[in-house]
Amino acid sequence: MGRRSIHSPEELRELIIQATTEIVEEDGLEGLSAREIAKRIGYSPGTLYNVFENLDDILLTIEARLLDRLAERLAKTDASGTPQERLKRLTDAYFAFTQERPKLWNLLVEHRLPVGKDLPPWYRAKLECLLTPLEEALAPLVGGRNAGEQKRAARALWASVHGMTSLSTAAKLAPVTGPASAALVDDLVSTYLAGLTKRRA
Repeated sequence: MGRRSIHSPEELRELIIQATTEIVEEDGLEGLSAREIAKRIGYSPGTLYNVFENLDDILLTIEARLLDRLAERLAKTDASGTPQERLKRLTDAYFAFTQERPKLWNLLVEHRLPVGKDLPPWYRAKLECLLTPLEEALAPLVGGRNAGEQKRAARALWASVHGMTSLSTAAKLAPVTGPASAALVDDLVSTYLAGLTKRRA
């Protein structure tokens, strides 16, 4: 779009985020460049670096918002019933969220920071927030084990579900899961919970 007016730093920030999101949803990371973002917002490529440190900074901001929306979705799920029922609702909500904007979701898997650069602490904190509902739902099944074991159980389940949903949204790997992806997630969760229940007995 052509530049219509001078934007405030916050307005420019949102324009950059919106344009980047659109590019990712249309063409994935392959179509992303500072030049293409700048073209869409009507500014020079150098303008982007007055607002963000680099393209990774822009993408991490988009990913953070995506994680926030997922955390909100999970927080709204019904927490009543048995651990199995609660976890079923959590994983159903998780899976449904990933299917709504698959290319944007794939950004979490495809985007990698340069070698030697770690994820910022605030990003890690957002990932931890996603694990909290799982830890709470799994607590009755983990029983009297220590907090470390509860966290490990939540991470094992989250990583498994995340991997399966990412397979279902990846264009090249979708045939591995196919239209039965949701059923496969259910099978995975029920089998994992059955194992926890047996270990507790």
